[in-house]
Amino acid sequence: MFRTLVRTDALAVDAQTYPVRYFEVRTLRGAKRYSAEILLSADDRIILDDDSLPNLEAKTARLVPATIYSRVLAGGATAA
Repeated sequence: MFRTLVRTDALAVDAQTYPVRYFEVRTLRGAKRYSAEILLSADDRIILDDDSLPNLEAKTARLVPATIYSRVLAGGATAA
């Protein structure tokens, strides 16, 4: 199965901007699935997936800031 890049975007959290790439893939049964790859740093990515692109975009807008803030609280990555 091959992923097709359908769009790129950027998500701003506080003063930092994170690149987002949205992909489409066909399942073995022919259904479409979408995934988002958010690049936090050179070796740190968040990958999310959903059945529709609008739902995935909404999920990305909700979960990426929460993930970044939780990592800051846990002593991981620091927000700029």
